[in-house]
Parts: sequence; structure tokens; C-alpha cells
Amino acid sequence: MRTVTRKSRLAVWKFASCDGCQLTLLDCEDDLLALAATVEIAYFPEAGPMNSGHYDVSLVEGSISTPAALEHIRAIRRRSTHLVAIGACATAGGIQALRNFADAAEFAAAVYPQPEYLRTLATSTPIAEHVPVDFELRGCPIDKQALLEVLAALQAGRQPVLPHHSVCIECKARSSACVMVSRGSACLGPVTQAGCGALCPAYGRGCYGCYGPQEAPNPAALSARLGALGVGAQTMRRLYRTFTAEAAAFRAESERHGA
Repeated sequence: MRTVTRKSRLAVWKFASCDGCQLTLLDCEDDLLALAATVEIAYFPEAGPMNSGHYDVSLVEGSISTPAALEHIRAIRRRSTHLVAIGACATAGGIQALRNFADAAEFAAAVYPQPEYLRTLATSTPIAEHVPVDFELRGCPIDKQALLEVLAALQAGRQPVLPHHSVCIECKARSSACVMVSRGSACLGPVTQAGCGALCPAYGRGCYGCYGPQEAPNPAALSARLGALGVGAQTMRRLYRTFTAEAAAFRAESERHGA
């Protein structure tokens, strides 16, 4: 990655999403003041500024689900030195990618009284499927310290230092009992990238895979263990089709358990 200049211009963009990852930037609070010393937030409708031009860093939340969004993300790429996809929607399709496994027209007809006015793509897909992405920051929502690390790394011209191991390591670090072993609960922790602090297992719930597949996942082995716990094919399929339904490893494993 190339080093960006001091007081670089930052833009924050939203596509199909819930806004949670954008709000993480505002939740940085005191750290945001330190960030403002080196970064000009030039475009961020959620917070106010909407200045045009070229941007050193663009943070992009949300998946691409309409023809207009497809054209917009291409324009953003042309106007950005660095483009960072933030959150499960931008990196793995998000909940809305569940329509990729069905007929989008059927969903539209069930929700809207006049679906003929909608202009949508047949699928909802990650940013990287449409334009080059310099970095993907996982999570639903993203972690604010991870976001600050990515921005600091871009400023310094280095690679961000973020975990690539599984959520299981985080469970061990906080001395949480394995919910699969102690409760017989379904959990995606063994195949999911760390970053959340093993929040759900810490409260006795299985991991939902919010951060997507870890660097070298083995979902087939996990599925075999889940099957031994009595998890059926339909439930198994649903487990892999949540926040990161379009992540390649999770999608492939879900399809292995039926349409």
C-alpha cells in the first residue's frame, strides 16, 4: 500500500446495509479527535460533510444490490486512492445475500405492492466482486479498534495488523468454556475469523460467523462434528447462511447440505 499524505481526505459510503459499521466510526469518540488531526472527513452523509473531489481513503459499507449501486461503486473506485470494504455486507454480502439462494422477484412481490417499480440486481454481492478492494475489514458490525488500526496503517503505508485465527482462540484467551463441548450447542467459532472477542460464546451462545471464514477454514470437519451433535441438514444450511452468506467457504458448505 502507498503512503497517503498528512491530512488525507476520508470518505464514508453506504450501500445495502444497516448503517452499523458507519456508526462504529462515530463511536470512536475520543479516538476520533486524534484521527481528525491527520484525516479530513470530507464525505460522510451520516455525520454531515458531503464534499466532492478525490479521496485518499474511502470506507464502503454495504453490498451491491441495484444497477445504480453498481455504477456508483465504480465511480467511487475511480475517485479513491484506497478503498476499504467494511463490515459483513461489504465483504460477504450480508443478510440480504440470502436472496442469492432464491428468486429475488419472489421476495420483491411478497414485500412490495408494486414490485415493477423496483430496479434490482438478481443478487446482492460484496464490493470486491465489482471493483478492486485494497482491504476488507470484517465484522457485523466492525470493531472500532480494528477500524482505527486500518486507518493508522494506511497513514503509515503498512499492512494492518489484525487477527486471522479462529474465534476459538479468543474463547481460550478469555477462559470461556466451549459451548459445543459443554452445552452441545452449534457454533461456527472453529471456522470463523476472530475479532469480536468471542462475544456470543462468552454468554453461552454459539458463534454466528459474523466475521466470515478464517484464513484456512475446514467447514466440512465442523459440519461432521455438528452432525454428531444431532444438527440436521436444514439447520446446518441455515448456520452457514446468516451474516456472511456469500463468503465463498460458507456458501459452498451450505450448498453441500442442500439447495
